[in-house]
Amino acid sequence: MSSWSNSSDGTDRPDLAEIRTRIDSLDEQIQELISERARLAEAVRASKGDLGGAAEYYRPDREAQVLRKVIERNQGPLSDSVMLRLYREIMSACLARQEPMRIAYLGPEGTFTQQAVYRQFGHSVNAIACASIEDVFLQVQGGEADFGVVPVENSSQGVVSHTLDMFLHSDLKIAAEVEMRIHQHLLTQARSLKAVERVYAHAQSLAQCKHWLAANLSHAEALAVSSNAEAARRVRHAPDAAAIASRHAAEVYGLPVLFANIEDHVDNTTRFLVLGRELLPPSGEDKTTLMVAGRDGPGALFRLLEPFARHSVNMNRIESRPSRQGRWDYVFFIDADGHIEDPPLAAAMAELETEARQVKVLGSYPRAVLGRLPESSRE
Repeated sequence: MSSWSNSSDGTDRPDLAEIRTRIDSLDEQIQELISERARLAEAVRASKGDLGGAAEYYRPDREAQVLRKVIERNQGPLSDSVMLRLYREIMSACLARQEPMRIAYLGPEGTFTQQAVYRQFGHSVNAIACASIEDVFLQVQGGEADFGVVPVENSSQGVVSHTLDMFLHSDLKIAAEVEMRIHQHLLTQARSLKAVERVYAHAQSLAQCKHWLAANLSHAEALAVSSNAEAARRVRHAPDAAAIASRHAAEVYGLPVLFANIEDHVDNTTRFLVLGRELLPPSGEDKTTLMVAGRDGPGALFRLLEPFARHSVNMNRIESRPSRQGRWDYVFFIDADGHIEDPPLAAAMAELETEARQVKVLGSYPRAVLGRLPESSRE
């Protein structure tokens, strides 16, 4: 049977009935293959034996390798971003066959951090909303959660200092990173901007939208709250107020989007950390985060950084924070390319330990897969 037919205007068009038959056949094959993949996932779990919990079976390093192959194989027409989402959900469902993972995150429901949970783990998990970043750390440390997700920096507003400060006294390790484009929307029951007297949002979101607010809502009072989801909760029954939040928050709290994408910078991106309890093996494309304290004296910072240059290790970020051990005493948080087991970084670390007062490896983890994609591949 030909898949093309002659239309009334004389042009050849695909035969709709045959196309639908082929789609049905492909759907059947896809479903069979997904079921086979789920059975193989169960076989992998059985081969590992009783490891004591869902967190023991989830390997971010292995998952990153699988997702990189998805990108390498993708020939379109679906974008890399769409393909990654599809595979993430398949992997999430397969992993949850026996026991869904428990993921603590900075809540409440509707925050960007909750979206980062689903970006990293898929929707087949139990997401546990926490009231603070400290609570997320405690949930993971105490075993109530398998992993945790917290924000660590924004491309326009900089570091989330409280997240870094928690590592001063925590033994948790960074298991993965998530990079997510942040689109801010104005949610309100008001019919026009003139009717809005107050705007609620997290302080960082207010800062990310300050030029738009000055140009469009200069008459309204800007009020900082604990999260954008909390902002949405406050305004859902207040027609004279608006919230800056995500579309997910709009859905959760039943709020219309009056204006979309009001962030001042089009590339507004937030980076989140996935917290675990173990240092992971290499995935092939990794980053390492260190916490380093130098000794007193001239050139102390130079001596801390010199080993990285000597061994050709690229540093992505360095931040200083008070050590809380004395006045004007600081520690440095350093992100470097590579895994702690890679020879160049291992050599740099050996030298660094002779120069530093303290060196703490916070994690070696897969570089964010989606963060490596060109913008045209993400949408």
